[in-house]
Amino acid sequence: MSSPPRAEGLRERKKARTRRTIQEQALRLFAEQGYEATTVEQIAEAAEVSPSTFFRYFPTKEDVVLQEEYDPLLTALPAVQPPELEPVAALRAAMREAFAQIPPEDERQILARTKLRLGHPLLRARTVDNLIGTIDRIAEGVAARLGRDAADPLSRTTAGAVVGAMIPVLFSWAESDGARSMADMVDEALALLETGLRP
Repeated sequence: MSSPPRAEGLRERKKARTRRTIQEQALRLFAEQGYEATTVEQIAEAAEVSPSTFFRYFPTKEDVVLQEEYDPLLTALPAVQPPELEPVAALRAAMREAFAQIPPEDERQILARTKLRLGHPLLRARTVDNLIGTIDRIAEGVAARLGRDAADPLSRTTAGAVVGAMIPVLFSWAESDGARSMADMVDEALALLETGLRP
């Protein structure tokens, strides 16, 4: 027998709170004593969970920095954009919609994790791997909109171009310490891509 909807909702909210607490405590410890010097055991203790609970949420210490709970939005929203939009325009609209759902306190945490990802060699390498996976997921969304295979050159090239446009945004956003909204910077970059990179 399945759990009633309310119980399912409470369980999901509790899991989200636990995930957020683990990430918040991890970032605090990384800032205080450095990424390398911080252990999973220290993070678990600070978050008041067991190490085994930590690993249920994050397979490795690196994943505390790398995992983004909003990633599914970025890959699911393109499919529900108006059908008349061209692929890049649909992805731009999807990004605007996804970023609009991120509260300011979450954006600050994303900024802290982005700085760590870009400033640490191992995390930076894992970030590149994740971006390749993001290209694959976005390509699937584009292909579904166009009625094509995800391996189709148009789908993969569109996805690669969008992710490629976002990479310098990540660097600029982190280097400026979030002086501008990441949502605005991403939208600006995708607007340039949408118009063929014309000034």
